Amino acid sequence: MWYLFEQPERVLELTMEHIRLVGVSVLAATLIGVPLGILCTRIRWLESPILNMSGVLYTVPSLAFFAILIPYTGLGATTATLALALYSLLAIIRNTVAGIDDVPRATLDAARGMGMSGRQRLFLVELPLAIPVIFAGIRVATVSAIGIAVIAAVIGAGGLGRLVFDGLQRLDPDQVLAGAIMATLLALVSDWGLKRLGEALRRDAAPAAERG
Repeated sequence: MWYLFEQPERVLELTMEHIRLVGVSVLAATLIGVPLGILCTRIRWLESPILNMSGVLYTVPSLAFFAILIPYTGLGATTATLALALYSLLAIIRNTVAGIDDVPRATLDAARGMGMSGRQRLFLVELPLAIPVIFAGIRVATVSAIGIAVIAAVIGAGGLGRLVFDGLQRLDPDQVLAGAIMATLLALVSDWGLKRLGEALRRDAAPAAERG
């Protein structure tokens, strides 16, 4: 643990690398996963194959996934980002479907009665009310990606995993512990921050849905 105080600049640099790697991955997964989740609620026969495919991708061991991608995307952050994004899809798609499905039928009937089109119901009623559930999926995906990204250091992706693997190579448990502690703190802070953001968006979106 003393490594955190002895090498604060390196720890900060690797922490920022970790944040960028996870942030880009989860953002990409969100931009893909939320539309796929919406598509599943509109075309029901697609729900099973999409969720099954994302579930299969999630079960592939991370090192095996990296090995599969390396011949096509090479070593480094690109391969790690792609793998982390694919790992993140399951939670985001599943929670998007669950969030939209949980919108009360009476609310949708009222929106139809007001003459709203399908697109208006989606953006003014369903998505605002589904935000807490969708953000719960993003939180799960983010925390999971932070842990998996530690392993991505094996393929030269950088991040806090470098502390862990460098410490293992040098038989330096203090360095390993520093990487583990920072990854854990990053996961806890991310979970807390996304939870608060989801709650804030829910407070803002719910009145808008009621007005719509």
